[in-house]
Amino acid sequence: MFSDIGALELVTLVVLAVLVFGPDKLPKVIQDVSRFIRKIREFSDSAKEDIRSELGPDFKDFEFEDLNPKTFLRKQMEQNEDLRELKELRGSFDLKKEMNEVADAVHSREPQTSAVNGSPVNGSSGAVTSANGTPDLLKKQDKPDNGERPPYDSDAT
Repeated sequence: MFSDIGALELVTLVVLAVLVFGPDKLPKVIQDVSRFIRKIREFSDSAKEDIRSELGPDFKDFEFEDLNPKTFLRKQMEQNEDLRELKELRGSFDLKKEMNEVADAVHSREPQTSAVNGSPVNGSSGAVTSANGTPDLLKKQDKPDNGERPPYDSDAT
């Protein structure tokens, strides 16, 4: 319930409670609040049990957390075998490789395949390359030499 409250926030709440209610009334207020929370939990549990009993024996394993759309979809996807194949396909997709191929196609460069790992490597295109030899699309390219024209950028024109 209070998993996202830090120590400093908790100390602040305690000091604030002492200042607002005073040290003599604070134990009574804490008892009243805890009693109120306990009654709300009991009411919620009895309402859940009433709903389960009204639904009948077919729904005895029914969980109210399943009414959350994310939880419901996650359970359905785990049970479906066709979706397991989709997960495997999604896991085999290499976004970095695909982005590099698109960048090569946009810049009209022919990707060369490396003998080491089969990934495209740009030769003398002036592109910034990462440690594995593939172009790093997040880093800026070096400025071309004086006689060399920069690559055509269709987004800039």
